[in-house]
Amino acid sequence: MIVKIPIEDWIDLHTFSPKEIPSLLEEYLSECQKKGFKEVRIIHGKGKGVQQNIVHSFLRKSPFVESFTIAPLEAGGWGATIACLKRNR
Repeated sequence: MIVKIPIEDWIDLHTFSPKEIPSLLEEYLSECQKKGFKEVRIIHGKGKGVQQNIVHSFLRKSPFVESFTIAPLEAGGWGATIACLKRNR
């Protein structure tokens, strides 16, 4: 099933299953890079850390990502990750 999501500088993964996350993030980050975003916030939730582990594992390998870190408290803290994107060439 194809789900259309608006491309903003943040995405909330709460409504997606863990198996959907890698392909979703690949498409999302590609579109964000095309739009020229330098940084995006990925909201994965706190829970047991399953979603966070999937997100971080994907970001480590992603050709779109320069670096990433846990979000500051005011942006979600442990429940979100900030990814700095590589410049679109």
